[in-house]
Amino acid sequence: MRFITKRLLLSASLVSLAGCASAGGSTPAGVPGTVAGTSLARAARSPQIPPNTIKHVIIILQENRSTDNLFHGLPGADTANSGYDSHGNQIPLVPIHLAQNFDQSHLHQAFLNAYNNGQMNGANLNKPQCVGGKHCGSIPPNANYSYVPRSDVAEYFSLAEEFTFGDEMFQTNQGQSYPAHQFIIAGTSAPSTGSNLFVADNPIAGTAGCTAPRNSLVPEIDPAGHENQTTYPCFEHATLMDELDAQNLTWKYYANSGYSIWNAPNSIQHIRLGPDWNNDVVPETRILQDIRNGNLANVSWVNPNANDSDHPGINDGSGPSWVASIVNAIGQSADWRDTAVFVTWDDWGGWYDHVAPSVINSYEYGLRVPLIVASPYAKNGYVSHVTHDFGSILKFTEEAFGLPSLGYADSLADDLSDCFDFGAKARKFRPIPSRHDADWFINHRAPTAPIEDD
Repeated sequence: MRFITKRLLLSASLVSLAGCASAGGSTPAGVPGTVAGTSLARAARSPQIPPNTIKHVIIILQENRSTDNLFHGLPGADTANSGYDSHGNQIPLVPIHLAQNFDQSHLHQAFLNAYNNGQMNGANLNKPQCVGGKHCGSIPPNANYSYVPRSDVAEYFSLAEEFTFGDEMFQTNQGQSYPAHQFIIAGTSAPSTGSNLFVADNPIAGTAGCTAPRNSLVPEIDPAGHENQTTYPCFEHATLMDELDAQNLTWKYYANSGYSIWNAPNSIQHIRLGPDWNNDVVPETRILQDIRNGNLANVSWVNPNANDSDHPGINDGSGPSWVASIVNAIGQSADWRDTAVFVTWDDWGGWYDHVAPSVINSYEYGLRVPLIVASPYAKNGYVSHVTHDFGSILKFTEEAFGLPSLGYADSLADDLSDCFDFGAKARKFRPIPSRHDADWFINHRAPTAPIEDD
């Protein structure tokens, strides 16, 4: 059965109205799960990728960081030194280590708090807390008004300055990791084709997927913004994987666990319960071996384990090295010359960010997250100020391989064309200095299950 379907567009009048939206503004509510209006900044532009130029796309998805938090002070990027709270107080952003010991809410309600109708002054309403009920000592006041020192994330800065950084990248959804991971494979978290709902947050009981206990449920949001219903976390609609299958192109999804909220195909029925489940690869470090052995798929999704994830409260600071090890591996392989690597973060994690998204319906779009584009054709030291979201990565991939649109977020998104110069000669790769290399991750890291974050 083919799952490549088109979703219905909203009326031309809604799209026209939405095109007038600007950062911080909003448009009339669209229909969750379907294509809705968007800002003019997202207008589609063909990258005109020469045939056979891009044969591999790698999508690396890290965890829970805003642009202000993780790339504070990156030259040329729009980052803030302070923000405002809901009482009108100006709060200086203070340095805090990547591997700090607390987390903060990033539920859909936490987005609404932080966004505050475009004022971006409600991050203080999302109180930091210890992870899993553990004692984590004293939490600094206004802790989520923080940034990570460059010394903690040197590899990320090196990648951003060597290649392209997007400072107008937004997570497509307004909630947690579980629906965000659905958006990165399909452009939606709708439970089924034709649904007017989005799955809005993580599973209530922390268990997800098509083999989860029958009492496992996830909250849904309707077009009016109500979250008063739930569904079983097993969905059925088209994904980018289906488009690739239809063209006999290969894909792999690398994850630390086959059953976590960070493993998106686990919740797509025809993938989880069909032969394509063989493309779901555990552990995630096998991406390094596949690159080394010349077994890289046309499209790869790569998820971290908890230690390497950048996730507040559980990471050990090794995420920047983890990402650099993948980029270095592909950069030093024969596949570098025809590869595009996208590094982004699945949600903002509750951290303060000063740039308001253009909201087009009850669940799209969310807050800013960082974006790094690495490729022999990525612009050197370029900061993209064009609006991107997860759908942009899907759209670029569709255009690179001549695939049809899914009709979800990819239909609305730009295609990242400003990040590339395909008319230039492919650049030779220069290794990114890193604290740990691929062998260290392959040989010295014990697998860890990702947190089922709140």
